[in-house]
Amino acid sequence: MTLKELAAYIDYSVLKPEFTPEQIVELTKDGVQLGCATICINPGYMDLCDPYVRGTETGLCPVVDFPFGTSSTESKIRQIEIVAKYDTVKEVDVVANFGKIRAGLYDEVTEDLKACAEAVHKFGREIKVIFETDALNEEQIRRTCHCCMDAGVDFVKSSTGFLTGFEAHGATPEVVKMMQEEVGDVCKVKGSGCIRTREHFLQLIDMGIDRMGVGYRSVPVVLGLDR
Repeated sequence: MTLKELAAYIDYSVLKPEFTPEQIVELTKDGVQLGCATICINPGYMDLCDPYVRGTETGLCPVVDFPFGTSSTESKIRQIEIVAKYDTVKEVDVVANFGKIRAGLYDEVTEDLKACAEAVHKFGREIKVIFETDALNEEQIRRTCHCCMDAGVDFVKSSTGFLTGFEAHGATPEVVKMMQEEVGDVCKVKGSGCIRTREHFLQLIDMGIDRMGVGYRSVPVVLGLDR
């Protein structure tokens, strides 16, 4: 695969809260230059990043209610409405309420995600739902896949990369395989979290993954540009 083909798998993560506006601009420009699918940013930086992706093949992917997913549905919808109106937005990521998933409140999770999906789809964008898989067991991951299918989302996604108090595993082949098995052709699958080696990156591509979230330090590594 060419560098451009590989970069098209990447959502370039620019989400660290300590990033200055200057750093965010530089990383956005880097992701655009490489030809990444999207730049994942926090909603407060839409106006800052919008000019740098405009007219390119790279879109913006604002991340709503990140990294906890614990806001009310009404709050999530309002955030979606604010960011999805930008015509440079390709997709919107939203965090599922993983406390409710752990409690087995799957109907409430589905209802929340359905409202979010409808809000995103009104703007003609796609929605990715982050599970925070490191906080969940296999049954919870598989059940949440069905919540997402019932809610009409476009992508299921592992891990925020910002979870504390748990071991960080992220997008392991085992987790990605679980998600692929459950959603089949109904949803696409995005792996995120701990994708830091070229071997891991290529392994997930070989498995048929649709997208990967990769941090700015790891992007040149997975693309083989650090050699």
